[in-house]
Amino acid sequence: MALDAPHGSSSMSRKAMRAELLDAETELKLAYAWRDQRDEEALHRLINAYMRLAISMAAKFKRYGAPMNDLIQEAGLGLMKAADKFDPDRGVRFSTYAVWWIKASIQDYVMRNWSMVRTGSTSSQKSLFFNMRRVQARIEREAMARGEELDGHQLRETIAREVGVPLRDVEMMEGRLSGSDFSLNATQSAEDEGREWIDTIEDAGPRGDELVERDHDLGALRDWLREAMQILNERERFIVRERKLRDAPRTLESLGQELSLSKERVRQLESAAFQKMRKHLERHGGEVQSLLA
Repeated sequence: MALDAPHGSSSMSRKAMRAELLDAETELKLAYAWRDQRDEEALHRLINAYMRLAISMAAKFKRYGAPMNDLIQEAGLGLMKAADKFDPDRGVRFSTYAVWWIKASIQDYVMRNWSMVRTGSTSSQKSLFFNMRRVQARIEREAMARGEELDGHQLRETIAREVGVPLRDVEMMEGRLSGSDFSLNATQSAEDEGREWIDTIEDAGPRGDELVERDHDLGALRDWLREAMQILNERERFIVRERKLRDAPRTLESLGQELSLSKERVRQLESAAFQKMRKHLERHGGEVQSLLA
């Protein structure tokens, strides 16, 4: 299913505002219909319902000078990517999941049309591009505070060591950054309260959609483990907590001394407790295995 080319941002906005609002149950049914049956009508409803979200996010990037129609088109493409990759079994609302994909698509478009961004392709170049000026300013401040003055070569060597890249990469990036493009650490405008251009660049850390899924999965796992702990008796819970849930796990011997039991008996109780918990968790089937993998 292709995204139709917009006839105008205002007309698309009006159309989006008239789209249906989906409740959680309807949204889930549509997501299943698209994932399992490739039902394009379900996909169309899902996309249309959240197009207002995509347009709203696109509007925040107008200040970069890109045509609003193009930004909306990119936002729509991000929305479609989200719909295609969304897993309704995760229990996360589609709108929460889609936000990252919409933003990433718009940012990618902005970066493709921002000359300096294309200078970084390898991981070391990207690391330098996003960090070099900040690291250089800090190094110069610290040297000044010590009453030292670093020459160009010393400064480049220190930057390379701090960022963890070869010296030749620092020298190459310095030449590129000395061009006509201004620093991405510059503020966008007076009304943005100090927001820097670099804030629009995709973070090299975990993706937003991955964080949403990870947080949900960890929450579910914590709930299941809490349930499993409840089936244990007080002594078994104590042993499991002391052996597995402490930052510094206790030894079988120390627990045996506290409980007036032999080291082997504590080991047996621990094993029996884990077996109980394992049986309780088996009712969640492959979900537990995938989360613990």
